[in-house]
Amino acid sequence: MGLRSLLAATLVCCSTGSAAVSSTGFTVELGDVQYFLPPKSVATIEVGQERSLFDDATFVPFTAVHGSGYSAGEITSITAKYLEEDDVFQAGFLDALYIPEANQTYASSLQARNTTTAILTGSATLSPGPYFLSATGKVYEAWRLYSDTNSAFTETAISNGDDSYSVLPAGIIGQNLAIAVPSRLYYQKTAEKPLAGIRIGIKDIYDIKGLRTSNGNRAWYWLYPPANATATPVQNLIDAGAIVVGKMITSQFANGESATADWVSYHEAFNPRGDGYQDTSSSSSGGGAGAAAYEWLDITLGSDTGGSVRNPSQVQGVYGNRPSHGLVGLEHTMPMSPVLDTPGLLSRDPLILKVAAKAMYKENITFSTSYPSAIKTLGFPTAPSTIANTLLLDFVGNVSSFLNANVTTFNLSTAWIASNVSSERLESMLNLTYPVLITQQQAPLVRDPFYADYAAKHDGRRPFIDPVPLVRWGWGDNTTETLDRAIANKTMFMSWFNSTVLVANKQTCSDSLLFYVGTTGAAPDYRNVYLSDPRPPAGFGQNSISGFSEAPDYVVPIGEAPYNSTITGHVEYLPVAVDIMAAKGCDGMILSLIEALYEAGILKKAKAGRSGVTGGDILFKRGVGA
Repeated sequence: MGLRSLLAATLVCCSTGSAAVSSTGFTVELGDVQYFLPPKSVATIEVGQERSLFDDATFVPFTAVHGSGYSAGEITSITAKYLEEDDVFQAGFLDALYIPEANQTYASSLQARNTTTAILTGSATLSPGPYFLSATGKVYEAWRLYSDTNSAFTETAISNGDDSYSVLPAGIIGQNLAIAVPSRLYYQKTAEKPLAGIRIGIKDIYDIKGLRTSNGNRAWYWLYPPANATATPVQNLIDAGAIVVGKMITSQFANGESATADWVSYHEAFNPRGDGYQDTSSSSSGGGAGAAAYEWLDITLGSDTGGSVRNPSQVQGVYGNRPSHGLVGLEHTMPMSPVLDTPGLLSRDPLILKVAAKAMYKENITFSTSYPSAIKTLGFPTAPSTIANTLLLDFVGNVSSFLNANVTTFNLSTAWIASNVSSERLESMLNLTYPVLITQQQAPLVRDPFYADYAAKHDGRRPFIDPVPLVRWGWGDNTTETLDRAIANKTMFMSWFNSTVLVANKQTCSDSLLFYVGTTGAAPDYRNVYLSDPRPPAGFGQNSISGFSEAPDYVVPIGEAPYNSTITGHVEYLPVAVDIMAAKGCDGMILSLIEALYEAGILKKAKAGRSGVTGGDILFKRGVGA
């Protein structure tokens, strides 16, 4: 059979109809900046006599201008503001301007006075900002591409224009994923859309319709199909206008893992602070790294069961929260321990954190501006013997002056003994509560159905599991401690704490505030140090209080302290942070207090980069344009 006959026979036998070809978008470069153009155009305008703009180009950049008079001076002022406010906009978009044909008189006048800028007109309604025009008159939004240099994302995403998402089909220099972000100029915040244009990354335990979920495990990612629904916390943020730009790295099944020894299926994100090789903390590793590293990323969604939002917030010097338990449902979210699991946010900006919290928790969060006049400090230094201690004591002093509040040193163990709640010491009673709750709840909810589904598809095989969850699950199977007893111990502590330590108050929501030291920056946690074998996370400490009491716990960065880096052989700086707690249900009061402290200059926005105080290039990516 000849080649032509063989080809014809192949086409006949194997073709089931014409194959559909669809666009997945376009990648272009303007100057030295790369952009992604979504596959769906947003408008069509008549190219007409401006067809000469194209020459050999497929797309022409232009700017849609909104103004009242469209004088040359006004347009200059408007575009200068665009350049200042938007990281997507650049001077290259000023080669052509779009002015609606209703303002044809202004357009003609501008064209007559300007020989270097083309004037496009049409009936299309475009939001202000940068766009690309095709030779056929199709108008596409400009989404700037950034490199995920700190490996914070597992998958990058773009909306399909409905309620589903697709993987972003684009790449960029940087040896990592590319993230596409839209122009901020396209969006106007409203009461219904308070997060309009806010860019957010989502921890990869939350389902997003159209995308696969990994839970930090490669086998899980490939075993299950893309999600057919979006997790409730994520959907609430989307409904408020947030722009989901991708899913972010998590330790496996949200267990606490340390870099680099414990991470096998995926590698932990890179902490941008200090020498760049400090542990990012987990499980919201990607959310912490992304919030600290990227100026173009406004906020991230993590989860906190035993510290998984607070710890990354502390070590990367950003704001973060563990909310009062139960403020929002966790449908379509991987469980670790339903009696402990909470969705929390991480951001450099406390004001964005407040707006996002209100959008995510909805009617379950109530804001108030009457504050307690008593502060309890837990584990605070007694003297300004180090830079970190000075920062901590100054912060307490500034807040107490601001609130005209009394400050008392608090000891949780002593208070427990004095209350005669139990003859057993607090640390002993709760020593195994956390490991029992996370292992004996996660195993039947996650592990067992996963093992069964994987075995059914792969001839009885078991999927690979990282060392930490494997050890923890095994311990949970074999311990004599029971889930009922763990829940009873948690309930006993919660009842005591909420009626004795942080008590609800009608006037100030909480009768007092509790401050504890989040991090002092004094103990670097290098990711190139060999670790001992993993063990169950036994023990009880200040970080455990909010989980067992269900009270809110909010991280605030207050500065940074020096350390001698064994990586760089140089003095570097790591964050110092404080955690603020109040009675259960007082999230809105804490957020209002943080806002008031920010407005008073006691707290500041954290900066992106090597330092949360001064910013600066991340050391291992110095010189990388993105």
